[in-house]
Amino acid sequence: MSKFKWIVLMGVSAVFLFGTSPAIMAEVGFGKPGEPVELVVGYQPYYTESWSGVVINGQKLWKKHLPSGSSVEFEIGLQGSVIVGKLLGEKNHIGYMGDMPAIVSSMRESKVDLRMISVLGTSKQQCNIFLVPNSAPKFKNGMEAVKWMDGKRIAAPHGACTDRFALLAFEQAGIKPSKYLNQNIENITKNLEAGKIAGAAIWEPTASKIEMLGIARRGATGADFAGDDAGDAGFLVMMNEIIQTRPDVHRGWLEAELDAQIFLSDTDNANAVAKMADDQTEGMDRKILWASLYRDENRVNKLTLDFIFTDKVRNMLNASTEFLAGKKKFGKRTTLRPQSVYDEVARQVLADRGLESPLGKIDGVPMSEYRP
Repeated sequence: MSKFKWIVLMGVSAVFLFGTSPAIMAEVGFGKPGEPVELVVGYQPYYTESWSGVVINGQKLWKKHLPSGSSVEFEIGLQGSVIVGKLLGEKNHIGYMGDMPAIVSSMRESKVDLRMISVLGTSKQQCNIFLVPNSAPKFKNGMEAVKWMDGKRIAAPHGACTDRFALLAFEQAGIKPSKYLNQNIENITKNLEAGKIAGAAIWEPTASKIEMLGIARRGATGADFAGDDAGDAGFLVMMNEIIQTRPDVHRGWLEAELDAQIFLSDTDNANAVAKMADDQTEGMDRKILWASLYRDENRVNKLTLDFIFTDKVRNMLNASTEFLAGKKKFGKRTTLRPQSVYDEVARQVLADRGLESPLGKIDGVPMSEYRP
């Protein structure tokens, strides 16, 4: 079987995540504690904030912490909604994704009970980047760039973290675009190049790719706006069946996740991380991948490795939940169910290692520091 199984989005949009879910299925069955386990993990090497999954895969960290004889298959999801669909269909057992799909997945308990068990990272420069055409004026700062968008055509993939960020930026800047378009990355790229839109909110590493190919330039990020809710987060999602029946697998995977985040937090590993991401993606230059996590000319924070749900993460979680509830993504429910977050074991793993959150912070460096 191929090591990396592509899950292609043939006409599937973010709407898939919020549509009708599959019917309840029988329990998968993961064996007894101590027995070898077979897992399928959905992850996103095309979403920089979830790259701890890339490290676990690239370094085979799971072999150190799961029972001997276990096997893990990593499936690539081009967006979080695809992984959620696989989790709800019990085809994936663990998922790496952004905050919005993770929240929605945890509210589908009548289909499959899914829990957010760890924080992959938080940032104001991952799923919250505004690109503007190269012909746009030179701006003093990101707030000025967004103010310039007033009365113009702006785009973002709606229903994603980019959508929430864009609306927050419009509100804080006190502007209203003439049109706020729901477009996928392909159309955003074409329309930025053709000058048909004045700006677009997208995520890494696609933002760095568009910028470094000379198609558009960075106008603003979440770092230009106030409040925790100007940031976003990535979450680790696991089937509750594993949590309940295989505590050894639950903890073992969290041990591997902790190892991966520690590795990510050390910027001396930047080239090794970029190489692993390069090995697990197609159509992405290694230099672009490196830039998506490590480049910032002003040395602004690119990613914080939180691991657990701190107060800051809870603030982001609440803001995203409120946004989704406003769009009626949970039916009549307006708040997150109490069982959605279960990080008690993650906290124990952290304590047993004598560590605290955050594990580390990746602050950007100039592109001149990149070494092939």
